[in-house]
Amino acid sequence: MASYHKPEAKIVQELRDIANKLRIDSITSTTASKSGHPTSCASIAEIMSVLFFHTMRYKLSEPRDPSSDRFVLSKGHAAPILYAAWAEAGLFPVEDLKNLRKLGSDLEGHPTPRLNFIDVGTGSLGQGLAIAAGMAYVGKYYDQASYRVYCLVGDGESAEGSIWESINFASHYKLDNLCVILDVNRLGQSEPTPLGHDIETYCKRLEAFGFETIPVDGHDVEALVKALHIASTTKDKPTALVAKTFKGKNFPDVENFENWHGKPLGNKADVIVQHLKGLIKNAGPLQIHPRKPLKDDAPVIDITNIKLSSPPAYKLGEEIATRNAYGTALVKIAQSNPRVIALDGDMKNSTFSEKLKQYDPKRFIECFIAEQNLVGVAIGAACRDRTVAFVSTFATFLTRAFDQIRMGAISQTNVNFVGSHCGVSIGEDGPSQMGLEDLAMFRSIPGSTVFYPSDAVACERAVELAANTKGITFIRTNRPATPIVYENNHVFEIGKANILRSSEKDQVLVIGAGVTLTESLKAADQLAAMGISIRVLDPFTIKPIDKQAIVANAKAVGGRVISVEDHYPEGGLGEAVLSAVALERNILVKVIAVPKVPRSGPPNALLDYYGISAKHIVNAVQETLKL
Repeated sequence: MASYHKPEAKIVQELRDIANKLRIDSITSTTASKSGHPTSCASIAEIMSVLFFHTMRYKLSEPRDPSSDRFVLSKGHAAPILYAAWAEAGLFPVEDLKNLRKLGSDLEGHPTPRLNFIDVGTGSLGQGLAIAAGMAYVGKYYDQASYRVYCLVGDGESAEGSIWESINFASHYKLDNLCVILDVNRLGQSEPTPLGHDIETYCKRLEAFGFETIPVDGHDVEALVKALHIASTTKDKPTALVAKTFKGKNFPDVENFENWHGKPLGNKADVIVQHLKGLIKNAGPLQIHPRKPLKDDAPVIDITNIKLSSPPAYKLGEEIATRNAYGTALVKIAQSNPRVIALDGDMKNSTFSEKLKQYDPKRFIECFIAEQNLVGVAIGAACRDRTVAFVSTFATFLTRAFDQIRMGAISQTNVNFVGSHCGVSIGEDGPSQMGLEDLAMFRSIPGSTVFYPSDAVACERAVELAANTKGITFIRTNRPATPIVYENNHVFEIGKANILRSSEKDQVLVIGAGVTLTESLKAADQLAAMGISIRVLDPFTIKPIDKQAIVANAKAVGGRVISVEDHYPEGGLGEAVLSAVALERNILVKVIAVPKVPRSGPPNALLDYYGISAKHIVNAVQETLKL
């Protein structure tokens, strides 16, 4: 075995002692908080000891140093032992562990990036491996640096399909800088896991996906050191340590027993702590073996102030789909910054993200039809501000990854989502392909910014703005071509609406976006021929919505407002408008939206059939004027 040196007996014992010290810390913190998962911590104590005090390379003074190894605790409920590892390493006082789960403490029940040693939030199981794979992809193919990525996965969460999506991804891209550690402790929350301690079957499954697998006794320090060395020297494939462990290891009368998940030890705590202290051989302070120095080779990058390489270049009235404009804008911002990347779920020729692949194949990551992994990889890729990531697929398919997107917000991630094929306007493909809930979903994400560009000019600028916006962003793009309504030099701002038709005689304010803005403008022309003048507002962003503009223009037309959207009524544009005027007197809002699950048909026929075409807007205006 290449350059493997068996650790000295003294070091092995030190690592054993640290493992038991971490167990004590986990008991102390969960006992103080009267909640937590000490038994889940106990099964990984030796793994954490070897990783943090022997194998991993990191700067204690700067935990998020770009050259440091990454660690993702996918089984986030074992957070107390992760906190204990950093405390014992010297990052903060061990005494602070007693603040676990207390209001105001950053040592929360599951890890979040409020802590400077946590990259991503975990705890919703099955997600950590995708994030780790994203980190590893960036490390291998973009940073081309020496840092490695370690992901500790629980055997219970391996029942999640998202785990196997990520395993498939990691193998396909030969992420040999990724090491997965599977904690096979046999016990789930309410009963034993399906495979129990069947290590052989776990290994066969991982090998079938193309992993190098290493079965290991997860409580044998020397075996773990050797296994992690093998992982570090394995080339062209990711490695998985399949570790047989015991829940509650070294806890007398608790180890390997059911019904201890998520429970502090209560009146057993003192006895178990004394037992653990008896297992520690060093009488005095622990002599922690120096870790290997990291190689400071991650490049310095700058992902600020990203601009389109050239302004939009369209003609008024020209028809082009905003999804097409998205692809164009993606290439333009990629031309101005080498860290702009695109990820897609085998929809690139429909979302037009393929334009970036054609421009620079290295900056396109195909994640195939596995949307949960797609989102997780993007979160990992954006970690530590290493890339500006744009994720695209059909808007409706992003609903499959809502939990990953939600956790992305908890992770304080900066990922940009682009959902094409929204609404009934996609036509004949039918309701399974129609994004009709996407605005509601992304509006519900804390800190999100939701763009709904209505033409190609607006879409290019939305992409540029999203690339520079903190938090999660969503850009809704259309399948059908829509006419250019903005001049190429128009200035767009987040949270600022645009008035496209207005006069002093306006009687109703109509608010539309995307295809319904086009229909609103058609309706304005038809109404003008009847002698009725309406004002047409394009919100540009649905969140934040321009409350000031909506209220001011509503009052200017006598308080009559109609919103029209290619979306279900719940949570979309209409409800955003209603929220904007909720505290205003004498403003009436009529919401026109897709009222029920639609059917297949030609796009224009569907707009008409479901009541969101120009004809229906005209009718709504006439009805409103009678009130």
